[in-house]
This record gives sequence, C-alpha cells and structure tokens, in this order.
Amino acid sequence: MRSDPPQAPAARAAPAAPRGAVAVLALAVGIVLADSAIVTLALPEILRELGAEVAEVAWVLTGYNLVLALAAVPAARLCVRPSGAPVAGTVGLVLFAAASAGCALAGTLGVLIGARIVQALGGALVIAACLELLVAATGDERRGAARWAAAGVAGAAIGPVAGGLLTEAISWQSIFIAQVPLVLLAVPATLALRGATAPHAAPAHAPPDRPHVAANLALALLSAALTAALFLLVLLLVEGWRRSPALAAVTVTVIPVAAIAAGALARLARAGTRAEAVAGAILMAGGLVCLGLLPDADPRWTLAPQALVGLGLGLTIDSLTAVALADRVPRALHGGWTIAARHAGVVAGLALLTPIFTADLRDAQRPAQEAIAALVIDAPLPATTKLDLADGLGRQLQAEGGRVPDLRPAFAALRLPPAQRARAALLERALDDQLERAATRAFRDAFLLAGGLALLAVLPALLLGGGAPGPGRPAGP
Repeated sequence: MRSDPPQAPAARAAPAAPRGAVAVLALAVGIVLADSAIVTLALPEILRELGAEVAEVAWVLTGYNLVLALAAVPAARLCVRPSGAPVAGTVGLVLFAAASAGCALAGTLGVLIGARIVQALGGALVIAACLELLVAATGDERRGAARWAAAGVAGAAIGPVAGGLLTEAISWQSIFIAQVPLVLLAVPATLALRGATAPHAAPAHAPPDRPHVAANLALALLSAALTAALFLLVLLLVEGWRRSPALAAVTVTVIPVAAIAAGALARLARAGTRAEAVAGAILMAGGLVCLGLLPDADPRWTLAPQALVGLGLGLTIDSLTAVALADRVPRALHGGWTIAARHAGVVAGLALLTPIFTADLRDAQRPAQEAIAALVIDAPLPATTKLDLADGLGRQLQAEGGRVPDLRPAFAALRLPPAQRARAALLERALDDQLERAATRAFRDAFLLAGGLALLAVLPALLLGGGAPGPGRPAGP
C-alpha cells in the first residue's frame, strides 16, 4: 500500500523468495478456494456410494464453507503477528494435506464431513498467510494482492470442472488425493519466507480498522448466488438429467471461460469498480433466472445463461476483493474478512436453496410417477411385460426415494423378444423425458431465488466508490 515504509517488505522479501514461490503459493490459494466447490461434481457419486440424501450430502459443501467462514478472521489475526504468516502457512498446508488424505479414506458420510471441517481449518490458515507471503514473495504490495485475489477467483471457477473430470476418469476420492502433493509444494516457500514479512504502518488517512461493509456484503450475496450456478446446476445435469460427470464438467467450463473474458474486457473498458460490480451483479442475476426458465432438458440450453453468470463473476469478485483490501491494514486481517464474507455467502446460499429444491423435488415425484404409470399402461407391449416392468419400476422408484430415479435397471431386467425391444426403448426414452421435465421444474424456484440474491448485490455495490479497479484487476481471473 502507498503508506508502507519505503523499504518495508519488498526489500526484505525479494532475496528470500525461492524460485517459483509466487506460483506455488498462488496454487495453494487456488486449491483451498477451489475445494469449496471442487467436490460439487463429485456430490452425486458420493450421494450414491455413501447412501445419503441430497440434503445430507450438501453438508460436504456446507461444513467446509461454514468453518472456513468462521475461521478466516481468527486465522488472519495470527498471520499479522511477526513471523506469523510463514508459521501459520506451513501449519495450514500440512493440516490441509492431512485432512485431504482423510477425506479420500472416508468410508462414511460422517467421517467425510469431519475431515472436511479439519480441511477448512487448515485452509483458513493457508489463505490468510498466503496474502502476506505473496506480497513478500513478489516484493510489491499491489502485485501480491492481485495474485492472491486472482488465484481465489480462478480456483472457485475451475474447481468444479477439475472435480468432474477426476470423478469421471478415476473416482471422487481422487479429487482429495490429487490435492495432497499439490498443496505440499508450497511448504518450502513458506519456510523460506520466514522473516521476510514485516509489520505494516497505517496510512495517514486510513479508514478505521474494520471491514469494508459494502464490498464484503456484495461479495457475500454474489457468492450465495454463485452457489446456485455451480451446486444446483451440477445436480441438475448429473442427478436430474442423468448426464455424466465428465459432460457436466465440460458444460460448466463456460463459467470460468466467460469470467476470464470479462476480466480482459474490464481492463480495456476501465469503467470503475462500482459500474463493474453493478453490471456484474445484474448479469449474474439474469443468467440464474434463465437457468430457472430452461425450456428443455438439453445441456446446450444452459450455455448462454452460464456465460452471463461467468461474465458477472469476472466483473465482480476480484475487483470487490481489491476494494475491500484497499488502504486497509493489517492486510491479512482484511483479506480474512473477504474470505469470511464469501464463504458465509456460500453457506447462506446452501441453507436457503437446498430445502427449496429438495422440497420441490419431492413434490414433483407424485405427478411424475402418475405420468410414468400412464405411459406404461398405454405402451404397445404385452400385459405380462407391462406388469414385469411396473414391478421393476416400482422397486427402482422406492430404492432411490428422494432422488431422481435411474430407470435403466428396470428395463435391463426385462427379457424381451426382438420385436418388442424397439417399443421398450421408445417407452424408456419417454419415461426419461418425463423425469427430466420433472427435475427441471423442481430446480426452477431455487434458480430464481438465486437470481434474486445476485440482484440484491446491486444495493451494496451502489455504495462503492466509482474509481478505477484496484489491485486485483491487473492479474485477471
């Protein structure tokens, strides 16, 4: 910041920073913040393998984000002490890696959630410490803060994609296994930077030592809305429409790609933080409302709404973070407030949206079952085949109560002559279409509410200054 002593951390940090320190520290921040969303595409697989309900498995996300929100500020207070950031960062990295291994070995949902809570405690230390360490490693206040903000945005956007690809290619456990060596890469950098950080002198006209309320409130509301764009959309694609995790992962790449494009456009336009935040919140709200009004169960219909969400993400998150940090010291403490706000928003979004779509999903089951029964009765198949099929469908519906059922096992169990197979295939497609329409309707209200949360972020965004984007913008997402 402008008020730091002329030779403060820059002169001390540059000689101590090992080669690649900035890259591995930014990678650690990205992984920790990606972890709040990276398991999203693995949730359907976890749900089935561990025999849980949707509301229960949501705690794999909620527990992590809740603890991260509560622990971010206390962790930041540890990091503002002399030599606190390197020690806290090292402890946090080791704790996060150990808990990631515990997640991979979890055999029950309770153990998995417990390991996620320990992960979050380690993650809070990593995020708070890496803000100070990145400034020390780059030797520049603004550049270090920019790297920290950009790594967080990139991790949150790319996390679900990486999770989906790993789940499809290997298993959901591989998500956590892959994190262990990647996070530990940063340990040598944190150890090498011991003594490279320095206390901060407050600017002459510094704002009071409290968080930037408007920027952090906008971050919380937008994070709550972004939960819908990732958590709900992934469940709709994989659980509702029965698409593979890999296809879902490719589909949601639209969000990070659009976020990167928005960052580049914003650097050219230089419209100012307030204009960017307001425009981004409106774009995100529009995209979520469009996801709530999908005309068909075709993933291609989600691409344009996702592009709007991604553009909104790219215009808002890193510039709002920069505003929340600008001219506020201690730096790590205010970084902790931004992390607390973002993850409190995620928790609020999950708490609000999960009961809505699970209730709507239950309400949609009876009409869907009645429609399925009518289609089976009217199908051009022998009566004995219809009875066998109805019995198999009934068992499948009961076995997967509370979730959108997979009807394929009931059809696979039929022993049909060649003349009836084509008719049975047409019936299976018609039943799947009915379930997809029911699932699409069940997610509608939750998407619309998420759009409302994004639109609410316009109010605190209007209270921001209208100046040029802060230190988070140059690096982009």
